Amino acid sequence: MTQKNSFYLRVFDVVRLIPHGRVTSYGAIAAYLGARSSSRLVGWAMNASHGELPPVPAHRVVNRNGDLSGKAHFSSPERMKELLENEGVQVVNDRVINFDEVFWDPVSLGY
Repeated sequence: MTQKNSFYLRVFDVVRLIPHGRVTSYGAIAAYLGARSSSRLVGWAMNASHGELPPVPAHRVVNRNGDLSGKAHFSSPERMKELLENEGVQVVNDRVINFDEVFWDPVSLGY
């Protein structure tokens, strides 16, 4: 397994822990994994996560401002928003509007 694939698997494991109805950021995941400067790599992992088993809820990962910056990598540009709204997350103009309230920090896991 390559180092990149290993990192992706670690990202997938963290993303699977994000509670229903909550979101986190690429940077928060990178920081939790001890790779603070690797938020872009977390994004690439999310792009590669579709079809993984068990499923990776990539729709719960947004940028640091709450923007749905990964929406183009879903089956349709609206799919990410639909999945978040189905979980009660409010999205307006491709931004989570209650970001501070629904933000989940993986550091809260305490590992």
